[in-house]
Formats: sequence, structure tokens, C-alpha cells
Amino acid sequence: MAASTFNANTGDGYELQMGRWSRRLAVPFLAFAGAAAGERVLDVGCGTGSLTFLLAARPDLSAVCGVDCAAPYIEHASRSNPDPRVSFQIGDACALSFEDAAFDRVLSLLMLHFVSEPERAVAEMRRVARPGATVAATVWDGRGGFVASRLFLDTAAALDPAARRLRERAFTRPMTRPGELEAAWHRAGLVEVETAELAIRMEYASFDDYWTPYLGKDGPGAEYVATLNEPARTRLRDAVRSAYLDGEVDGPRSYVAVAWAVKGVVPG
Repeated sequence: MAASTFNANTGDGYELQMGRWSRRLAVPFLAFAGAAAGERVLDVGCGTGSLTFLLAARPDLSAVCGVDCAAPYIEHASRSNPDPRVSFQIGDACALSFEDAAFDRVLSLLMLHFVSEPERAVAEMRRVARPGATVAATVWDGRGGFVASRLFLDTAAALDPAARRLRERAFTRPMTRPGELEAAWHRAGLVEVETAELAIRMEYASFDDYWTPYLGKDGPGAEYVATLNEPARTRLRDAVRSAYLDGEVDGPRSYVAVAWAVKGVVPG
């Protein structure tokens, strides 16, 4: 669907590129956003189900629904789902198919910065949340706190003007700069708005573990690498490898990743 600017191809590709990290981020995000017994919860932009399945681990929730515009991700999540309380469906975050006030909590993990009309998506999240419900979201601090991504983008930008434009887009995505999420929640008419910074570690076993997702078809980095001819791709790989090694032998590396988070309440 046109509402997303994220290049989505396969569920396995997403798992390698981001799913392993979104599962890790889902833990502090859910601790921040909360959930209560008996609630119906909507996960908007669910991807392969990182947050949805974490919610489903709570036996006291009534129902959990994951929505994403990428059919391959929904198919991947559905194949992994044994829980009758959990459902997945293809949908547009800017035009959710649910009735007004259908959910007790509406959450979004790593989605809003890839929506073509994020303010409309926030309005939709509020619309389908009942009065008194919590609406919450989190996105990466791409410019200031996403080290693994910057390693690739900064290196590529030094080699290629097209990569500089890629980096510019990454660092100016909507909702990713300080205060943007909070301001959007206030504009949407949500109250009791709170913000937080959430941090995880992104750990790689080796340079190949780090580089392989860029050879896939999911996400903006892989989309860019696919445009390069073989000599340019090799040049980029060698430069990124040098940045990854950073004066040491190949092996494990651990990078911090910081996300902005916001939550607010639908007025009664």
C-alpha cells in the first residue's frame, strides 16, 4: 500500500534486517506503554509480529490484533501464530478498517517514521481507541542514537552522492527528531502525554552478520545497495567492513540503539 515508504519483500528478510531488534525494543516499549487485564489491543505496523507476540504472552489480554500494509510480513506472522486471541490483517495505518473506539489500547512499534502521512496515522490510532484508552508509539532516533545504521549511512555517504541523499532522508524522517512525537500527540488531542527514551543493544557476531541484511530486499539500506553495480558494491562493502572492524579483528560488536517513545490518553 502507498501509505508506507518502507521497502518490504519477505518476512525472513525483515527478521534478519530488523525483526531481531524490534523484538528486543518491544520489551521496554511495552513496559512504557502498558497493558491491562481484559484489554483489546491493536498493534499498528506490526511487521512480523514482534510486539504482537509479546502482548500475546500475557494470558490476561482479551484480544490482540496486528495490522501491517506489507502482505509478506502478515503472512509470516500468521504462520507463526498459534493463539486464537491473536489475529493479523493487511491494512493501511492511514485508513484503519476498524470502527471508532474499537480498542482499549493502540500501540505502534517502529512504524510512524515510514508512513507517508504520519499525522493521519496518529489520528487513525486515536479514532479506533476508546475514550480513556492509551495510544503509544516508538521510533528510532535515527540521527542521534542509531549507531549501527549510522555506521553504514555515514560510510556510504562519503563514497556516493546518492547515499548522501539516502542519509538525508533517514535523518529527516517524520517523528524521528526531538519533540516531534510529543507534539504530534498533542495535536491529535491526546492528554496526559508522556515521553521516554528507550535503549537497547544491537549485537552482531561478525561483519558478515552485520552486512548480510544489506544484501537482501527489505529496508532502505538494502534497497540502495541493490542499485549499485558490482565494483561499487564491493567498494562500499570494503569501506563498511573497515568501519566495522575499527582497528580490531573481525568478531562480535555491540552498538547502542535509542528510540523515542510517547504515550497519551484519549479524552473521555
